[in-house]
Amino acid sequence: MEQQNKIVLSIGSNQGDRKSFIQQAIDIINQEVATVIAVSKLYESPSWGFESEPFYNCAVLVHTSKSASKILTKVLKVEKQLGRVRSDEKGYSSRTIDVDLISFNNEIIATTNLNIPHPQMQNRLFVLLPMQDLITYFVHPVLKQTVSELIQNCKDTGSCKAVGVLKNPFHTTQILNYKFIAIEGNIGAGKTTLAHKIAEDFNAKKILERFADNPFLPKFYKDQARYAFPLEMSFLADRYQQISDDLAQLDLFKDFIIADYHIFKSLIFAQVTVTEDEFRLYRKLFEIIYKEIPKPDLYIYLYQNTERLLQNIKKRGRSYEQEIPSEYLEKINKGYFDFIKTHPDLNILVLDVSDRDFVKNQSDYIFILEEINKALLKN
Repeated sequence: MEQQNKIVLSIGSNQGDRKSFIQQAIDIINQEVATVIAVSKLYESPSWGFESEPFYNCAVLVHTSKSASKILTKVLKVEKQLGRVRSDEKGYSSRTIDVDLISFNNEIIATTNLNIPHPQMQNRLFVLLPMQDLITYFVHPVLKQTVSELIQNCKDTGSCKAVGVLKNPFHTTQILNYKFIAIEGNIGAGKTTLAHKIAEDFNAKKILERFADNPFLPKFYKDQARYAFPLEMSFLADRYQQISDDLAQLDLFKDFIIADYHIFKSLIFAQVTVTEDEFRLYRKLFEIIYKEIPKPDLYIYLYQNTERLLQNIKKRGRSYEQEIPSEYLEKINKGYFDFIKTHPDLNILVLDVSDRDFVKNQSDYIFILEEINKALLKN
């Protein structure tokens, strides 16, 4: 799973209610473009390159899996939505809103429409001072200077002073109040992808299932009757060891723990895959282990219908999964819902994401965060 791209955007306005336009831009970006992780203070500075009313400016740090070119296309739409009209005339002019891509990770990008790092960033205090607030540890890939060093060497003599604060929509999410979140779902539901995304955005320690290392898994898909029991026993032992070890090892630099599974899935899958005699033995062993495992503060079940699951499985291309029958997936879904019904003591959030794509569509990801927020407020 690739890490998300870390992008710094510079946002400015010198027409109308400048602060309101900038706040609206931040909110729209978070809802429709990329997750806003940090927002600088609001700064005022003279217009740069032409005579006009002074500008308000800020910088924001966003996370996304989208490319720089896609982000550019989307922020241009945000500008248009807020009344920005771009002309073909050369030079600078007043505008309701202006959104520039300043940096994209620490990469150098040079295309017809996009140059990153922004070619003028080192010359503009109204870009550098807000960027310093974000604490991004950015190093200019061409000049090899930190933001602090760029400020020291900047030739901009215009005034640039902090005049206020802006609301960070990210801070309205109360997910940090959880200590341990477990995300569950059927094969291909997207639980690992979501765990990665939340962990990066909210500085969480990840516990990811080590299914790829299980030697019985490819054999099981070829001969279920023969390999079901050793597969489920090996999964149970590995999950118990992994969760016990990771939960016991506190990470002072992480705010909470998020896992892409919980050990109860062992019982759900075993009930579908092993024989009745084997399951009775398996359940006895499971119940001994289950008592020792800490329960998550929030148990999220990502539901996707069978058709969507099969599409996802085909798309990710694991050869040993391609022959999974729809009946098997339906039995697994039923097993999860039976578990949910019989465990009212757990804080369980069921999310139907059959018609959502929280990787490509930022609004779908925000929907999930909002639902997690609601689950916290209910308890």
